[in-house]
Amino acid sequence: MTYVAPVKDMTFVLDQLVGMENIAQLPGLGDATADLARSVMEECARLGREVVEPLNSSGDRNPSRWENGAVSTPPGFKEAYRQYVDGGWQGISHPAEYGGQGLPKVIGTPCMEMLQSTNLAFSLCPLLTDGAIEALLTAASDEVKDLYLSKLVSGEWAGTMNLTEPQAGSDLALLRSRAEPLEDGTYRISGTKIFITWGEHDMAENIVHLVLARTPDAPEGIRGISLFVVPKRLVASDGSLGPRNRVDCVSIEHKLGIRASATAVLQYDGAIGHLVGEENRGLEYMFVMMNAARFAVGMQGVAVSEAAYQKAVAYARERVQSRPVDGSSKQAVAIIHHPDVRRMLMSMRALTEGARALAYVTAGYSDLAHHSADPANRAAYRSLYEFLVPVVKGWSTESSVDVANLGIQVHGGMGYIEETGAAQFLRDARILPIYEGTTAIQANDLVGRKTLRDRGAAAKSLIGMIDATLADLEKARDTPTPAIESMRHNLRLGRDTLADSVEFLLAHADRRPNAVYGAGVPYLKLCGLVLCGWQMARSLLAALANRESDPEFHSAKIATAHFFATHLLPQAVGYATAIQAPEGLGDALALAESQF
Repeated sequence: MTYVAPVKDMTFVLDQLVGMENIAQLPGLGDATADLARSVMEECARLGREVVEPLNSSGDRNPSRWENGAVSTPPGFKEAYRQYVDGGWQGISHPAEYGGQGLPKVIGTPCMEMLQSTNLAFSLCPLLTDGAIEALLTAASDEVKDLYLSKLVSGEWAGTMNLTEPQAGSDLALLRSRAEPLEDGTYRISGTKIFITWGEHDMAENIVHLVLARTPDAPEGIRGISLFVVPKRLVASDGSLGPRNRVDCVSIEHKLGIRASATAVLQYDGAIGHLVGEENRGLEYMFVMMNAARFAVGMQGVAVSEAAYQKAVAYARERVQSRPVDGSSKQAVAIIHHPDVRRMLMSMRALTEGARALAYVTAGYSDLAHHSADPANRAAYRSLYEFLVPVVKGWSTESSVDVANLGIQVHGGMGYIEETGAAQFLRDARILPIYEGTTAIQANDLVGRKTLRDRGAAAKSLIGMIDATLADLEKARDTPTPAIESMRHNLRLGRDTLADSVEFLLAHADRRPNAVYGAGVPYLKLCGLVLCGWQMARSLLAALANRESDPEFHSAKIATAHFFATHLLPQAVGYATAIQAPEGLGDALALAESQF
């Protein structure tokens, strides 16, 4: 066991970057103090350390098994899930009206990260339940809410999201699942859904599937999709469980990673379901669930990165090999003393801390969007949150693959051996840039809905915030340090490349759509890099201001921010060059299909 929850860094981000004192002043969140946040995080860290992490490698070696339509989870998973439910963790950020604790997203987010770091496969089940809760809170009738929400919020029942079909991957216009209305107001759902995470298991007494399907008279395409809630076991009006519904798990997938979780193929054969909201608005409602899930998957990227980094550091401290290149010792030393190992470890650390900071600040914007008393403030923070979700999802998950890959490299040949555990992080992380929409889908969303639609307003608002931090860095030059100088120069460079790239997209979207959307992933990565750099600059300023209170911790924050500025932020120029290339994707588009 190597993972130790980074509660001190989490607390630093919440206090110095998010501003817990501001969150606690929001209507309805007066109890959400910094002290409460620390207490909750420490208790969640204990749950992860004692209950969930011990099942991570064993679940990978002994994955969930399917037999005759039933799925058996790895040994210990049912018991761990019961402790998770008994502790009230599923409802930590959900309304007290349905049995939740009603805490802000910024307190739930570190808890989400810790659970994911300790056991990514296990954490996927609560993640999907959270999304189902959000969708029902947004669109379901009171009758449906009363029937399902309290059990979902408690975690006694689990939730899933059913979009993909064999012929319809990301293109949901091709969905064929049907929903036939019945006289009692329910519907009979028929069709096949694939890639359903935790679609069948034995940890909860019921599984509530949120299913996209078409009613008989629905228009073609995405305008004709409705959302239905379909339980594994039927639920009576008094909330008691009835017989098995007509939904069956016909197989589960054999996967590269996250092997302990069951990824199911579900067959609906006239299963009884309830309509959520209005007919033909299902995709709109499902996007609420997808947005919650996309943020959570972004947090999985942060979580895997942290776990991979900690394992690499532990190995680098123990592995003795080669003498120092500076001749400081004639004996072989632990590899953590070698410059290139230091470079890799610092890259892992800087990418992880930057992604964590950006994600937590994004969660803070969500709380401000939901709870601010001023409608104008709510709208402004909602715009920022919505802009940042695809960035958090896309950047953090892509980075997690890089970080886990570096972790294997630090281990050398032993990293390629499963027994060290380093390989599992890479195998697990590889799904994250695909889950809940590939990086290209996140980039299309970021370009089309989040940048072009508002003519860059949200992006320019964030650039204005970077300008304020640059002004603070300029003031800090009165007591110059190499870290301040490097951050000031390279964040300015990143800020300018981002601003120029936004203007490029706005100027060329109408007449060069292939070039603009072809630059979407570089644009997303540019946003992720520069915005994480902005948070690292804020971390640097806070660490310098508070370094006397905890010199060891704050000196490490200063060094990490300095590394980010010097080694990572300059990559912004490369992304911007690709985005603004005169011919865009000209060479790629010029190739005939046969030439690939």
